[in-house]
Amino acid sequence: MKSQLFVKSERAIKNIGWLKSHFYFSFSEYYNPLKSAFGTLVAFNDDFVEAGKGFGIHPHANMEIISVLLKGKMNHIDTLGYKTVIEEGGVQIMSAGTGLRHEEYNIGEDEVNFLQIWIEPKLQNIEPRYQQRSFPKEKRKNQLKTIISNEEGLEHCWINQSAKLSVGHFDTAQEVVYKFNPANKCLFIFSIDGKIRVDGKDINERDAIGIWETDTVSIHCDADAHFLVIETPVNQK
Repeated sequence: MKSQLFVKSERAIKNIGWLKSHFYFSFSEYYNPLKSAFGTLVAFNDDFVEAGKGFGIHPHANMEIISVLLKGKMNHIDTLGYKTVIEEGGVQIMSAGTGLRHEEYNIGEDEVNFLQIWIEPKLQNIEPRYQQRSFPKEKRKNQLKTIISNEEGLEHCWINQSAKLSVGHFDTAQEVVYKFNPANKCLFIFSIDGKIRVDGKDINERDAIGIWETDTVSIHCDADAHFLVIETPVNQK
């Protein structure tokens, strides 16, 4: 097993007042050749948006763009005709494909915190699509819940990539064993709240670890640990 730590103290920070973004990989004006991506995961941003503020309409193409809402309430409007609201526990994904435009704003009274995740697509120039699901904490306690997968299903969102995203929320200390195909696959494990331990390393709140060259990973959870696991191809071969 090989691993790489991504600690919160080393994140790049972009603060423009209404938006505070923490970048784990090269993004916007921030560039770090040693942290440009992890497999096909090319962006992982921990974003905070003030009430009443947000992102005006802007374009995307040929990217799988995921939002995991940790706190607050945001809207979503796009050129596909979708007008939705996403709240805490909500997950949305856009397969941008040949191109779409969208906007999103904090429509609640409190600050929004969400994870913005970009994954390279498996197929280029597909028809754009949007999907949203809700995963309340109380319905996924003490389990590792799949929220996004390349397999079709009614209980998770679909992604145009051989990838899977899962969220764990455990109220007691325990060990979770994650198994995956080691052929061209890697894991990015992010601690949302609490502390976990992976490959002998403590992963504190808002730290992350990348894992590869193994087929099984043991995640040791402290009580009230809340974390995200991203399984994604190492490359597009």
